[in-house]
Amino acid sequence: MVCLLPTPFQAASIIPIHHLKMLSTQPSTANAPTIAAIATAAGRGGVGVIRISGHQLLSLAQAITGGKTPKPRTALYTDFLDEHGNAIDNGILLYFAAPASFTGEDVIELQGHGGQIVLQMLLNRCLQLGARIAEAGEFTKRAFLNNKLDLAQAESVADLIDASSQAAARMAVRSLKGAFSNQIHRLVDDLITLRMLVEATLDFPEEEIDFLEAADAKGKLTALQNELSTILSTANQGAILREGMNVVLVGAPNVGKSSLLNALAGDDIAIVTHIAGTTRDTVREHITLDGVPIHITDTAGLRETDDLVEKIGIERSEKAVQNADVALILIDPAEGINAATQSILDKLPPSLTRIVIHNKADLRNETPSRVDNQIGSLKTDTPATLIKLSAKTGAGLDLLKQALLDAVGWQGESEGLFLARSRHIHALEAAQRELDNAALCGNHQLELLAEHLRLAQNACSEITGEFTADDLLGVIFSRFCIGK
Repeated sequence: MVCLLPTPFQAASIIPIHHLKMLSTQPSTANAPTIAAIATAAGRGGVGVIRISGHQLLSLAQAITGGKTPKPRTALYTDFLDEHGNAIDNGILLYFAAPASFTGEDVIELQGHGGQIVLQMLLNRCLQLGARIAEAGEFTKRAFLNNKLDLAQAESVADLIDASSQAAARMAVRSLKGAFSNQIHRLVDDLITLRMLVEATLDFPEEEIDFLEAADAKGKLTALQNELSTILSTANQGAILREGMNVVLVGAPNVGKSSLLNALAGDDIAIVTHIAGTTRDTVREHITLDGVPIHITDTAGLRETDDLVEKIGIERSEKAVQNADVALILIDPAEGINAATQSILDKLPPSLTRIVIHNKADLRNETPSRVDNQIGSLKTDTPATLIKLSAKTGAGLDLLKQALLDAVGWQGESEGLFLARSRHIHALEAAQRELDNAALCGNHQLELLAEHLRLAQNACSEITGEFTADDLLGVIFSRFCIGK
């Protein structure tokens, strides 16, 4: 009798994959209660939608329609009845049988008239029939738990709803369709392959063949580092598109901050007068540059004052400065950096990107211009971009807009771009650190190499939810709107 034992590599392909491939540990919704919610926005509209998700919902559909049995994915025009058989509303009932639905459960949509009273009456009828009010994001959470979406795709649902530009909406759809997730899955699969090789060597140390060298493990690790670096770069661009940038306008009172805000916004957002201290509170405006959301805050002039109202505005301004990505510093070139301006500059975080604005170029007959890396322009060693423009005429505004995009590192929309969140960035950076540490391991540090690879895989799997704590899920889905 001949007993054929697997080679070390064969064994590794069987045993480690059982341990290495991490499946979602999240529970399914098999025993979850039926949930219902108004899925359309508050207010009056032509159509309002009640969404219901649960198990064995045909009985609920029959009760609310007076005994009619809907066919899956077929519109049923019907009255919606109360417990006494009286019509609450009439409209369309859609039935999606599990698992071919958004949540993976039976799903019913009641499409009636869009008045809040009638929708509330319909919702109350659903509650009478055994449903409960859905929590924020619970429909999408059930889709995730039932493996209809991974976590990155689920988050893109909220991103699509919250998109503040057409570019952001396009990228959210791309993420929803799996563009980001597919890259992560490929990365994880490559990590698993490398871990298998390492585990094979650890499990069979007596073998003379160096499986790691034969399989070019170092080359595979380098390829993984390059792949991760590319994904991280793309994710950073996606984060810019999703998060945008926070910009503050700072400068001495009456230097032209409000005029510049109005010019960027294309509207009279802030009050402009010759009186110093006109802006007594922060004024916020949102614009879009090349698809990137820009959140601009016009700060109250940061100065010493005895005015209580102005003091509160200055406190808010200082907080906005601390949370900013870019500071637009307006300086009157005729005055230069006076004591008031210097006091403001001293309060800026050292790492804050600075763009110096010389406004009113039209009054000085100057040609709008941009000069980068101006050392000493602010009487400090911190480099800054200097732009000469006229907020009044708009000359030079294009230079400023491009400088803002350059400051945040925006490279323009591309086909491979997808939306990313800060949590995704942190996870990818953590994985990058582990791969860098793995590359430092020598031939006699295989246990340490294996651990770094495991941690890198865990970090990547957090993005798609294959390795995610329950409390994180609670935070993510709590930020969704009700009915989604």
